[in-house]
Amino acid sequence: MPSRDIIVIGASAGGVDALRRLCAALPADLRASLFVAQHLSPSARSVLPQLLDRAGPLPALSPVDGQAIEPGHIYVCAPDMHLLLRPGRILMRRGPYENRTRPAVNALFRSAAIHYGGRVTGIVLTGLLDDGTDGLIAVKAAGGLSVVQDPADAEWPSMPRNALKRDHVDHALALDHIPDLLARLVREEAGPTIPLPEEYLIEDRIAAQEFAVAEPQIVTPGEPSHLSCPDCGGVLNHIETEDEVRFRCQVGHAFTPLGLAAAQNDELERALAIAVRTHRDRIRLFEQMQHSAEKRGLAHAVQRWTEASRESGHMIEVLEEAMTSLRKASNEAEG
Repeated sequence: MPSRDIIVIGASAGGVDALRRLCAALPADLRASLFVAQHLSPSARSVLPQLLDRAGPLPALSPVDGQAIEPGHIYVCAPDMHLLLRPGRILMRRGPYENRTRPAVNALFRSAAIHYGGRVTGIVLTGLLDDGTDGLIAVKAAGGLSVVQDPADAEWPSMPRNALKRDHVDHALALDHIPDLLARLVREEAGPTIPLPEEYLIEDRIAAQEFAVAEPQIVTPGEPSHLSCPDCGGVLNHIETEDEVRFRCQVGHAFTPLGLAAAQNDELERALAIAVRTHRDRIRLFEQMQHSAEKRGLAHAVQRWTEASRESGHMIEVLEEAMTSLRKASNEAEG
């Protein structure tokens, strides 16, 4: 019987240090393959594989598309690429963003759950918002195990805390205790694999860009909602599986509720910032017109432009207050 030899790990803010500590404490004879999705800037060159390779006894690398999976190796995401699993091999694909992120933790976890089921252990470490929660639910639904870093031990507790709000987590413990747990779990016999609902399979294929051009039009899972996608403006479908809600548009962009709220906050803040800049430009225009009217002795025009300038100044105060409230709400959601 197979063992629990597929380990998928997700992290965001604070994840680089947490991953280094985790990899440093792994045993050299760990008979498992590890896969890491760490949120990265899409334009930056990542040295994470080199850092993890030097940190501990297991070799770490960024794989190429189609690379064969070997035990005792750590496979690390690359910037702007989803890291996905297939039987015996790895996919590196530029599928649609999930929660405005690529690589996405949920995409990795979902693919592992579909193709390896009861052999999978999913781990959520430090990070913002809730990427990884839906992925852990998929892992559990397919027969795998879920592990979460204790939020009190995490540099950024939001990701593990949101995962723990669900009732599916098998182990919640400090980072320093996770390597010993993995060493024990890898020696255990894997549980039975449970087929996942079709929605998960379609979303996995969307992330992997596996739909051919000649294939019939992709039917996005779920039902149309009254919400628009912050990334492309299309209609978001409301998807509910395993008592968890998420959203995906026809292009493929995906969001959890917290991720969607954060994206909407970003859009609102961007729109408010444009409005503030426009009002400042209007004040400069109004002041020029006021000075011109003063030179010509047009008292009524001076009063009109002065009042218009005052109104734009008031609008700036209102808009900046709204931006402050948005940032506060966003920080509370991420924390």
